[in-house]
Amino acid sequence: MAGTDNAAPPHRVYRHRLPARIWHWVNALTLLILLMSGLMIFNAHPRLYWGQYGANPDYAWFAIGSTPDTGFVRIGSTRIETTGMLGRWTDGEGVRQAWAFPGWATIPTSYNLADGRRWHLFFAWVLSIALTLYMLWTLLCGHLKKDLHIRRAEWSPRHIWHDIKDHARLRFPKGEAAARYNILQKFSYIGVIFVLLPLMIFTGLTMSPGFNATAPWLVDLFGGRQSARSIHFIAAWALVAFFLVHIIMVLLAGPVNEIRSMISGWFRLPPERSAGDA
Repeated sequence: MAGTDNAAPPHRVYRHRLPARIWHWVNALTLLILLMSGLMIFNAHPRLYWGQYGANPDYAWFAIGSTPDTGFVRIGSTRIETTGMLGRWTDGEGVRQAWAFPGWATIPTSYNLADGRRWHLFFAWVLSIALTLYMLWTLLCGHLKKDLHIRRAEWSPRHIWHDIKDHARLRFPKGEAAARYNILQKFSYIGVIFVLLPLMIFTGLTMSPGFNATAPWLVDLFGGRQSARSIHFIAAWALVAFFLVHIIMVLLAGPVNEIRSMISGWFRLPPERSAGDA
């Protein structure tokens, strides 16, 4: 009983405000649908080019293809066999298919370019509007200055290297430090919010023939519509990589506490390390 009386209650802090939580979950759903519908659109022509133009006879720097028996991915001159996963695979009914990406990874699950485009364009608007509102809130309500601003001491190579080593050793911040973003988180979130997501939106607009008449300078900015399509594809998979690392970090840091804080806003601070743990 004495041990129970002396135990300090868990300390909680209000870590995520409501706009951040709403944007987080809307963004997660939106990006998932955009990825899956984008893979359906990519299935219509699974080749990427640089420059203004690109068609079947032209050299593609990236391609997903198939032979009568195998599937493959080609990057430059390097060819990787991907039978059963990409290029040639078997669906749930045992029928061999030759789309680039399998049906379980696309929206819709059966080949339908028109529906894929409808899903993609609708949720592209959801992404654009939500990102614009979130960026305005970030700038006007102090979230950027309070949570994402990189302070002078954090730019130190020694400080950055220390955080990299801590992450590699799975040594996560404890106590009050756990409620603040570390330098690697700041780099990641700033890169996603202010670089990758806007890049996805603007390269998507560049691929729209209708928007080209409104802002033809976008085509020149990205070096042509095919270059914009390649950048769009690369940025999409960079977001997938960020998502996977993010999920792994959440699982390692304590999924219940992390997810609960992104739902309720309240985060339970992990106890400080004892001298023997340091």
